Amino acid sequence: MRTIAVVNQKGGCGKTTVSINLASALAERQQRTLLVDMDPQSHCAVGLAVPEEQIEQSIYDVLISNSRNEPIRLSEILWQISDRLELAPASIDLSAFEQQMAGIAERECCLKKVVDKMKAEFDYVVVDCPPAIGLLTFNALRAATDVVVPVETGYFAMQGLSRQLETLSILCERCNHKISVKVLASMYDVRTRMAREILAELRNHFSDKMFKTVVNFNTKVKEAASLGQPINEYDPLSKGQMDFQALAEEVIRSEVKQQRHEIVNSLAAQLEAISTSADELLKTTVPVVPKPAIAKPAAAMLAVTTPVIKKQSVEKPAAARPAVTTPVIEKQIVEKPLVAKPAVTKPVTERPAIQEVKIPRPQTHPLANIDAKLSDYYGVNQVNDAVVFVTLYPHAESVQIAGDFNNWQPQKTPMQKIGSSGVWQTKLKLPAGKYRYRLVVDGQWQQDPYNEMTELNPFGGYNSVVKVK
Repeated sequence: MRTIAVVNQKGGCGKTTVSINLASALAERQQRTLLVDMDPQSHCAVGLAVPEEQIEQSIYDVLISNSRNEPIRLSEILWQISDRLELAPASIDLSAFEQQMAGIAERECCLKKVVDKMKAEFDYVVVDCPPAIGLLTFNALRAATDVVVPVETGYFAMQGLSRQLETLSILCERCNHKISVKVLASMYDVRTRMAREILAELRNHFSDKMFKTVVNFNTKVKEAASLGQPINEYDPLSKGQMDFQALAEEVIRSEVKQQRHEIVNSLAAQLEAISTSADELLKTTVPVVPKPAIAKPAAAMLAVTTPVIKKQSVEKPAAARPAVTTPVIEKQIVEKPLVAKPAVTKPVTERPAIQEVKIPRPQTHPLANIDAKLSDYYGVNQVNDAVVFVTLYPHAESVQIAGDFNNWQPQKTPMQKIGSSGVWQTKLKLPAGKYRYRLVVDGQWQQDPYNEMTELNPFGGYNSVVKVK
């Protein structure tokens, strides 16, 4: 089970929006997900249409129950939001949590103890933290395996983020807890120059600590929150939904990479332990040769250590052994240089032939020296009754197509990689008409670079267009 704390001491950066929609996107991907609201403002309950007057017990009651010797199970306060999403709501009582727990040992571990008991019930736990660094946030960090820091692409983003990461580093050192911290660019408006420049600076300074996914500014997300719904329920085809789908996919993919890394480290540790044990075993089993044996001839040493050899040395004269072995040694010394000489000169005679074969290749290659006409090969073309999409991404792990012909769901139309050249291709049978689409390369949405036909979309970007006759 992974516990993801959504943390930023700056307000208005979209922590609750990210928490709600990330948890919902993970649940949509068949992950059993728990959303824990650690903010006394209880915005998660508001954003998911949970009536505040019907919340009898909150996460506050669970956290302090052990200190009162009246333990309350987390399952007793959960609200079922969807098939795989449950909410542990907050209440205004959380604002008094730090005072109530003053002087109690391990008060910063209350949430961790509660969450650890639910490992068998959930795959992911998303914790929405308050906009302040205090005992509540410290509890979330102690329980977390990952931290997501949403950053609004505004004027104060860089300075606030640097301080935030420094604070998180200090807190992690204090609790001796290793946490994966990643920055998420949120509320990004591609239409403004400032947002584009700030995003570029964020990627320049924190590239290794940033999600590739960017959560764009989207009015549909705000409308969904005002109606108490996650974006995947309110508008499954919106740009906001696509952003959080990509974020959830990136979070899940990072877990797979982490598991592989842990397996490799575990195997390396096992190999090191085996190597150490083998070295110690060799030290204890190597026979110690007596000092007098150093001055004796080889035949005498063999006679001491191996009784069988001793018997042979008695029956056969000592002179017989050199007579057999000496010619073999001399034969190897004489013949080895003779065999090696042809091997040195042989490649020299073959080089001209190799050069002659390579000369005509640039003339016969169909795509040589026609970089300006790449669009004739890549892009989208109609061949008979099928529409063929071809693009070039040599370093991509996956390329998909999302358009109005598949309800903008990229997982329905994956492209196939052709060989090792980086060419991706797929064929679709589409009725006559006009279609809009975008490519999804490793989770990143973008227009087709080899299709000149585009249309401006409602989100400030461009959709590629294909007309089927």
